Order: sequence, then structure tokens, then C-alpha cells
Amino acid sequence: MKAMVCTKYGKPDVFQLKEVEKPTPKENEILVKIYATTVTSGDCRVRSFNSSLLLWLPMRIVLGLRKPRKPILGVELAGEVEEVGKNVTKFKKGDQLFAMTGMKFGGYAEYICLTEKGTIAIKPENITYEEAASISFGGTTALHFFRKGNIQVGQKVLIYGASGAVGTAAVQLASYYGAEVTGVCSAKNSELVKSLGANHVVNYQTEDFIKKEKRYDLIFDAVGKITKNQCKEALALNGQFVSVEGQGIAKVETKDLLFLKKLMQEESIKSVIDRRYSLEQIPEAHEYVETGRKVGNVAVVLQK
Repeated sequence: MKAMVCTKYGKPDVFQLKEVEKPTPKENEILVKIYATTVTSGDCRVRSFNSSLLLWLPMRIVLGLRKPRKPILGVELAGEVEEVGKNVTKFKKGDQLFAMTGMKFGGYAEYICLTEKGTIAIKPENITYEEAASISFGGTTALHFFRKGNIQVGQKVLIYGASGAVGTAAVQLASYYGAEVTGVCSAKNSELVKSLGANHVVNYQTEDFIKKEKRYDLIFDAVGKITKNQCKEALALNGQFVSVEGQGIAKVETKDLLFLKKLMQEESIKSVIDRRYSLEQIPEAHEYVETGRKVGNVAVVLQK
């Protein structure tokens, strides 16, 4: 099978398209033909190994010292079950699903083996493979941090970085939960953020939400660029601040994928896809994501 392999840490040109052995499912695994995956900011950080000096050694031990221990990156995918192990009971051949692989990676390939107990859900029939793959990372991350911040109906919630992969999901989820949502983004993305459910939009290029009189019950930094100390004047009494940076890795659970599936089936939320690339174009996709200008998600389409 074809796979895009990260041969070492560095710029996007470290990727090489290679023929690698097609995996065979074990007794409790399913073989999935991948139809779509994504390029996330996390994928870019792993490939380039941008880490603070404090975390350099422990992260190298986890990921691999000289090159990624799991050289086929990609943490979210959608595809079709091609084969099942003899002990598998939850899935069958032909099932269309979407999944997250976490630190096991593996999405940048034509096939992958997943344990049936993994973070997997059947794909909603009313969305495409790339839409299913593109909701997982942002949606589960937003759900994790909203639980951490104890989001409630009627709260005033501000989402900083509202037009990114996590931010576009967070705006929709906060609106679904019945919050009054303020999104912070650039002027060019303001209409998109409003269309996703934001009641108010702040243009960070010309406005400073911290200096406004409004106070928020929950501030969610979806891009890791502000701190609680910076935001303290904008927090209401007993207000919560949560961030994707410095507050641990989002815990991903299968129940979250099932919840996202339900919301997509109801058309309560949707994937926001900026650009689509092929497997061969993954280096270009990484270059684009690293510009910091992507809106929502960048999808990689492997099968038509």
C-alpha cells in the first residue's frame, strides 16, 4: 500500500511517499481502507518537533529520538471496513466509520488496522468521508475543555481562535449547549463564525475583548495563544478559563465520537473544511497549515 512516511524531524520535505506492507488485522482488529484523513496543527508539531526546551527530552522519548517512532502520521480518519479479525463483534465488513488513533497515528496511508475497542464510530450517512474525518479532532477537543470548564446553559462564553479546527467546532457546540457565544477571529472569518452560531464576533486585529466591559463565565482559548492572567479582567466572578495549551492533552473517548455523530445526523453541527489535498500532496498541506491561515480543517482525500 502507499503511505506518506515521515523519515525524520524537520520541514515538510522530510515526507516521502513509499510502498509499505499492507497490515493484517489481529483477532480483535479491523482492517480499514482509509478514504480521508486530515492535517492538524498537532501533526505539524510532531513532524517538525517544535517543543519547548523543558519538554524536549521527554517528548523525544515518547515520539522517537531521531525520527518519529510511528512514521506514518495522521490522527483522524474515515473509511470502510475491509476485513475483520475472528474475535471482532462490534464491526463487520463494509461498515463505514470514522475514528481517532491518538499517539498511534497511522492516518497517512491507504489502510490501517484498528482495535475494535478503539475510538471508532459508524459514519453518519448524511456526510462525506472527509467531513467525518474533519470533525473528530476539533469536536472531541472542544468537548473535553467544555467539560473541564463546566459549560452551562445561558452562560456568556468566549472562544478565542474561533475560526480554527477546534474553534469552529467549539462555536457550534457552545451554541448547542445554549450559551451566548462570542467568537474572536479575523474580520475575514467573522461571517463564517456567525453562521456557525456565534452571537457576537470580535475582530482581534482591531479590538481587544479584554478591554471591553463584557465579562465572560467561560473563556476557551482554542489556539493556545492567551493566558488566564491576561484574561482575568474579562472573566466574571467565578469565571473559568480553559486552554488547549498548558492544561494537558484532551482526553478522547468513544462516547464523544458517538455524540458528534448524533449532532451531525441532526445537522446541529458540521465540518468546516478549508482545503482538500491528495495523499501525495501531504507535504503541501503541512506547508499550508503552518502558515496559520487555515480556516477550520484541512482534509486529505485518499479515495474518490
